[in-house]
Amino acid sequence: MNGRQVDIKQVARAAGVSVGTVSNVINRPDAVSETTRARVLSTIQRLGYVRSESARQLRAGRSRIIALLVLDMANPFFVDVAGGAERAAREAGLGVMLCNSGQSASEEADYLSLFAEQRVRGVLVTPADTTGGNLARFQRHGIPYVFVDRFEDDHRRCSVSVDDVLGGELAVAHLVGQGHRDIAYVSGPMQLPQCRDRHTGALRALRETGGAADLRQVEAGRLDVAAGRDAGARLLGMSPRPSGVFCANDLLALGVLQALYGAGVSVPGEVALVGYDDIEFAAAAAVPLTSVRQPAFRMGRAAADLLIEETGEEAEGHEHQRIVLQPELVVRRSTLGGPRR
Repeated sequence: MNGRQVDIKQVARAAGVSVGTVSNVINRPDAVSETTRARVLSTIQRLGYVRSESARQLRAGRSRIIALLVLDMANPFFVDVAGGAERAAREAGLGVMLCNSGQSASEEADYLSLFAEQRVRGVLVTPADTTGGNLARFQRHGIPYVFVDRFEDDHRRCSVSVDDVLGGELAVAHLVGQGHRDIAYVSGPMQLPQCRDRHTGALRALRETGGAADLRQVEAGRLDVAAGRDAGARLLGMSPRPSGVFCANDLLALGVLQALYGAGVSVPGEVALVGYDDIEFAAAAAVPLTSVRQPAFRMGRAAADLLIEETGEEAEGHEHQRIVLQPELVVRRSTLGGPRR
């Protein structure tokens, strides 16, 4: 066919049947005689015809694609979230369009516009725009969405998140239990609810010590290794230097570890370090990293299950749910051993 896409009219002409018959063979094979069905299928195979799924979806007003929009696909945490979402989608006969906002509200807005144009079935989203404006505009298109690693208090949308307040508490309580009294929290941008909640948990852990320990904060502009190295340089310049450091995610912690190691500072001998997420690289670091584990795969799968239910045949009975998963502290060498006196 001269390298051009074969269409259904060409199949019908080559098989000597109507376009409607070809459509029935594809969509309602029982409505066509066995002889005609075999002739049409043979023609489809010979010509290499592939039906236009996008056209079919436009006619049906229903897509087989769900979108997943995350903050940073360079973070293995979100790779695991995507793995869980994809597993649930495949079991439901759906595909996943994976997109990365890069922690940018403007890029998030662009992707949401694309999802509306493509009429995706629904969206799983970890918002970059903390004002909520992007999603408020997207809501007008009537496409369902579910929050991942985020929640809404008013239950207007489904959400799957982790108890980050508890996670922050676990991290700092562990440092206090190891004898640290001067602790720093390296956060990402504090407008992100996850960073605020982990800070709240850290403060709660300190309150339970009766003021026996102090918390200093170093805010990083992003949640990545480069920002962690920059935060590590600032920690090195502090006097006195904190003996315990809790980072809002593992990528920040790995950056801090690089900065400390480059300056000849011993971890955990001089500074104990705790991360968050428990990505694969945490255990594989030069000094295995103590981290607060989030069940990322389960989070992605649960969020996709909720979206599939909301967009399924029985969506009328769907009730929005807020699922909160529990974090777990995984202790490794980066915090074993109290501070040097």
